[in-house]
Amino acid sequence: MQLNPYLFFNGQCEAAFKFYQQVLGAEPGMLMRYSEGPMAEQSPPDWRDKIMHARITVRGTVLMGSDPPPGRYQQPQGFFVTLNLDDPAEAERLFRALAEGGSVRMDIQQTFWAQRFGMLVDRFGIPWMVNCEAAR
Repeated sequence: MQLNPYLFFNGQCEAAFKFYQQVLGAEPGMLMRYSEGPMAEQSPPDWRDKIMHARITVRGTVLMGSDPPPGRYQQPQGFFVTLNLDDPAEAERLFRALAEGGSVRMDIQQTFWAQRFGMLVDRFGIPWMVNCEAAR
């Protein structure tokens, strides 16, 4: 069994997944557009190039997402995508890259459980936690 996040975007899925692929060093996956699906003709013309399903692999973990049909998008809430790292410098790098153009909820810093921990919402509206636990 695998447990994988599936993220929804407001028409920005393609840009987000290209960004995540670059920043996270992900393996390319797939981008399927609404125009490629069985209901292509029923899709609004301005939505046919949007993403019906996207998938990339980040260090063995699959990340998936899509642009839901018009009127069905809801702002993400009640969760964070968490990156757990062993290297504080890599945690800092990823935090800064993901935060660029977004908003920082808690700047990356040392905590009682972690060498580095921070919370942010990226430019696509996705909440992230970056965590580099302290050696025990």
